[in-house]
Amino acid sequence: MTQLKVYAIDGIVPVVDPSAYVHPSAVLIGDVIVGPGCYVGPCASLRGDFGRLILERGSNIQDTCVMHGFPGTDTVVEEDGHIGHGAVLHGCRIGRNALVGMNAVIMDNAVIGEASIVAASAFVKAGVEIPPRVLVAGMPAKVIRPLSDEEIRWKSAGTATYQDLSRRSLATMQETTPLVAVEPGRTRIHMPEVVPLVELRRKEG
Repeated sequence: MTQLKVYAIDGIVPVVDPSAYVHPSAVLIGDVIVGPGCYVGPCASLRGDFGRLILERGSNIQDTCVMHGFPGTDTVVEEDGHIGHGAVLHGCRIGRNALVGMNAVIMDNAVIGEASIVAASAFVKAGVEIPPRVLVAGMPAKVIRPLSDEEIRWKSAGTATYQDLSRRSLATMQETTPLVAVEPGRTRIHMPEVVPLVELRRKEG
């Protein structure tokens, strides 16, 4: 496995629990704490060179996400938090079992309530407090409606797949060279339980 890109600054060294998976292309700097069973995706940037960054147990921060914060602040993704591709978290708190959609931006001192969902590309202004179990969307983001139990179950199942991805990556991911042609009968990754929410709704009528 390629060496992780982990850097100390001012004598402060990132902490990564042995059961977490951090992709080798991700960058961790300074006051970063990655808890048990977490997943940090390719090209994520966790810059703990000003404030402290914390990923609690079972949370994930996916490809090209950015975490940063002002000096003296904590930027936190609580247990089972789920941060989609390309999202930016700056000096905020993401509540337990909440989801931040792809390319969303969460600004300083904002709080996302437990089990809430921030829609893709939403912009949550500084200091905004989002209540638990709601969908928020827009620029700036506003509460759209409460979430159903089905939607929260879907979110929790999605987070569980990333917790499993941490285990799969620790066990099987390895640097390699590409094949020059597609082999006959090429195997697909088999994950029939993972479906988009829109497809789940269609199936259930």
